[in-house]
Order: sequence, then structure tokens, then C-alpha cells
Amino acid sequence: MNAAARIPVLLYHAVMDDPPAWIAEFTVAPSEFGRQLDAVAASGRTAVPVSALAAFLAGRGGLPPRPVVLTFDDGFADLPGPTAEAVASRGLAATAYLTTGAITRGRGSLLPPAPMMDLAEAPLLEQYGMEVGGHTVTHAQLDTLRAADLHRELADSKRALEDVLGHEVAHLAYPHGYNSRAVRRAARAAGYASAVAVRHALSSGRDEPYRIARLIVRRRHTVTDVADWMAGRGARTAPYPDSLPTVGWRAYRRVRARARGPEFAG
Repeated sequence: MNAAARIPVLLYHAVMDDPPAWIAEFTVAPSEFGRQLDAVAASGRTAVPVSALAAFLAGRGGLPPRPVVLTFDDGFADLPGPTAEAVASRGLAATAYLTTGAITRGRGSLLPPAPMMDLAEAPLLEQYGMEVGGHTVTHAQLDTLRAADLHRELADSKRALEDVLGHEVAHLAYPHGYNSRAVRRAARAAGYASAVAVRHALSSGRDEPYRIARLIVRRRHTVTDVADWMAGRGARTAPYPDSLPTVGWRAYRRVRARARGPEFAG
């Protein structure tokens, strides 16, 4: 694969008809989701898990000529059922990033209330052919945390998933994409081989293994949008440096976190 080629990495959250208000913007109706998956399958791209893209970016493996990556964040209740079934029925690979505090009874997280899967269902995702990655414990804004709290978010989530799956969990998604150089170093130190951000951009063969760009799928997006992304259109291409507004927003959130404590990344 040409290292400059544009690689769409799609970010989905819940797939349901009647989502809670707080996640509605990032929810896709099941009927529309099916049409979007059909557009991916018809595009001529080959779906691969994040691990394949991460290995390529690290110089440890190859990719098909026109790859695409499907990812799912948080672990909503639809994921280990109709959503995973819809993906598997089309022969598509995918990666699911799970927020362990939100899917473990009594553990708790910063995610507002919503129907969630259970941690014990994580092996079922693998039976459907989905790769499982970590999405922290509480879904906090990682780039505002003190070092010890950041380490706990990364390490405890990884450990919980590894305990239930029985093998290493090597890939991470930053909640809401929030990251920084310190967060990326901490992800590597915690034993993750890659991490995905958001950026709403196409990835590429030159992207950063600990800041892989994703295209966030919103309720307003249609099959036409997905088809454009499959064609390498409709978004800028990573890597590129953080914009000044992004740097300023991070600084503001850090100051606010000192006064309020850890906050939900969303």
C-alpha cells in the first residue's frame, strides 16, 4: 500500500433508534447503519482491525491496497448483539473500545446513563470477529489528569479487559480523542501498541501510531458521506499538527479540571 494513501477509520458509538439525549448526536439508527455498512462493503475496500493498521504504521506488517477500519467506542448494549451481527454478516473486521467502568456493575464511570453491555460479554465480541481495545475506566479527559490518575485510567482498564478475555489488550482509544504528548507517552508506557484519537480526518500510511485519526460518524451523516470517505474524499488527511484552537481548548480544560476535578470527555 502507498504510504500516502488515505485510510478511512470510522468511529461509531451507539446504534439504536431511541438513544438517550446526551449520545443522540453520535448515534446511528440501525436501518441507516446497515446501509452504511453496505456502502463500506461495496466500496472495494478491505476492512481490517486497528491492530493491522498499527502494525503497518510501526513498520511491522503490510496492509491490503485499500484498507478501511471500523471502530466502536464505549460499549453500548447494542454492540454485542445486533451491531456485531450486522458487521459480521457482511464479513467486515472491526475493533471495539470498551469503557470498563461503564460496563462493570458497581464500578462507575463519568458516562451519563445509557443502556450498556456487560464486561462479561466482551468475549462475545471476539466470537463475532471483533478486536477488543481499551477506552479507559471512567471516560475522563485524559489530557487534564494528574500522572497517577492517568496511569490508573490506562492500566486498570487494560487489566480488567485482559482478565475477562484471557489475553493481552494492546490498543487504546482516547475518550473523545483528548490526548497530549504526555498522554501518548503514558499510553506507550502502559503497554499499548497504538492509540486512536478522533480529529475527524482520514488516516494515512504516515499517520502517528499513538494518535491515529478517525472520522466520527454522527446521526446526520448519510450513505453519501460514507461513500465519499471510502473514496478518500470529504475530510483532511492526517498527520498534521494540532491547531491553535485545539491547544487553547486543552489549556482551558486543564485549568477547569484543577478546580472541578476529572470531567467527562464528551
